[in-house]
Amino acid sequence: MRLMLILMWLLHWLPLPVLGRIGEGAGSVIFRLMHRRRHITLTNLKLCMPHLSEAERRQIARAHFRGYARSILERGILWWASPARLQRLIRIEPSVPMQQMAQHPTILLCPHFVCLEVAGVAITMAGPACSIYTKQRNKLFDEALRKGRLRFTPDASNLLARDAGIKPILRAMKSGRPFLMLPDMDFGPKESVFVPFFGIPTATLTAPARLTSATKGQVIPVVTSFLPNYQGWKVVFYPPWEDYPGDDLEAATRRMNAFIEARIQEAPSEYFWSHKRFKTRPPGMPGFYAQP
Repeated sequence: MRLMLILMWLLHWLPLPVLGRIGEGAGSVIFRLMHRRRHITLTNLKLCMPHLSEAERRQIARAHFRGYARSILERGILWWASPARLQRLIRIEPSVPMQQMAQHPTILLCPHFVCLEVAGVAITMAGPACSIYTKQRNKLFDEALRKGRLRFTPDASNLLARDAGIKPILRAMKSGRPFLMLPDMDFGPKESVFVPFFGIPTATLTAPARLTSATKGQVIPVVTSFLPNYQGWKVVFYPPWEDYPGDDLEAATRRMNAFIEARIQEAPSEYFWSHKRFKTRPPGMPGFYAQP
């Protein structure tokens, strides 16, 4: 891992078009070698996009691996490049909503697209924010990741331990710090409901709705993507959701999944398909990921 971090530091000096192409080349190799992750990715695409041919889904899967590998190498730019370079490479639309976030406790809802680390940099360059942090197994990578995420807001309390529960999140939000939340992972049935995601009953966290209700706050979605021709990254802040969460927790969670689905359709290869999104199944329903 030390060699990998040194390589990332060295490569971050390269022009982004060169670094991006190196990352995509590495992704093509990984697509061939990582059989298990390729199987998971193709399974998810078959479940979510059955209208596409197998060849079309495989093309999206390959592009996903290329984009994911590219995003890992480009993380070196996020961690070590000058603020001036980052400002040139990150296009924010329309802008970081600092005034809106100051008015109410805020969840910045950030789905799992491969460039999601860019959202954290764009936000923390404008002001403090907090997020959940899971300690990494490798100590060197853990230290690098923590420093990277705290680069512009070095207060360690901005990284909240996943196992600390909901109280630190509530305190942070009520203190005026927006909470950058990644809502679309499968953490099991606890505190989740089964709602459709591309038509499939999917264990989905109700935390965004519950936190918004508890803080009388707001949800502002933020989605990241690659700019074309290796120009950098785009971070889009959407208007705060109106009438959210309402009185129906399940309906609010359905609404969130529908929003994420719509964003995936705009850049299907950039979503994090290599995660077992449908690992948790409703009682009595078979799993999806057994390899033939």
